[in-house]
Amino acid sequence: METSELLKKVRQIEIKTRGLSRNIFAGQYHSAFKGRGMAFSEVREYEFGDDTRDIDWNVTARYSKPFVKVFEEERELTVMLLIDVSGSQDFGTQGMSKKDMITEIAATLAFSAIQNNDKIGVIFFSEKIEKFIPPQKGKKHILYVIRELIDFQPAAMQTDITQALQYLTNVLKKRCTAFVISDFIDNRDYRHALTIANRKHDMVAIQVYDEREAGIPNVGLMKLKDAETQKEQWIDTASPNVRRAYQHWWESRQADMLNAFKKSYVDSVSIRTGEDYVKALMNLFHKRA
Repeated sequence: METSELLKKVRQIEIKTRGLSRNIFAGQYHSAFKGRGMAFSEVREYEFGDDTRDIDWNVTARYSKPFVKVFEEERELTVMLLIDVSGSQDFGTQGMSKKDMITEIAATLAFSAIQNNDKIGVIFFSEKIEKFIPPQKGKKHILYVIRELIDFQPAAMQTDITQALQYLTNVLKKRCTAFVISDFIDNRDYRHALTIANRKHDMVAIQVYDEREAGIPNVGLMKLKDAETQKEQWIDTASPNVRRAYQHWWESRQADMLNAFKKSYVDSVSIRTGEDYVKALMNLFHKRA
């Protein structure tokens, strides 16, 4: 993509997603994704009714009268975006590709994070770890992330969610909130890795899919190409049996995915390209809050 075209697209996404995060998501994001706990703030003299477990014995001994520790909510979070950049993300039939939708969702979450003074980092993954952007704050950092979301070209085409989850667990030592944004088309079983990752971090799964992936239309003989394996085959979409078999495969795959999220205690949402992702994210935030 030409530099001028890239900068123009970055600006368009910035205007749209920053506005959404500021005007719509601000309160919901804060409620849905809380800090790591209570952080020490100061000490003050003991007052009647204070919990004796909060007494600071060192300060009490120094001044010969009781003092207690005061704590406040530790709001600052580290937010990680695990972005699927495999070949299947280029697919889209509703005026935008899955990659386009993922970019807007990720940018909206990123702006929501920095408005809450949170750090934001990114892991791009396919069947391998493509790129790691360490968590940082600030608008300059966010614009860099958006540029990468728009223009990043993966070296591999297939998907390995397990490897991305393992990398997250290894590279981030402190607890974070991590969004896995993917179509979750992965022939490998990632449930065990997801369970382990969710024990250490606060994991959230966002599935982005296209309407045509959920069902094949009756358009006669059609040549299909797998975007990740590059394999091609002809299918007769006029056959009711073919369409039923595909529908069964899709519903079974969706059920397996949702079951993996449920068993791993991971909150999730599925968003279709062309759908209003604002409403879907609001529902997710409301459920968590």
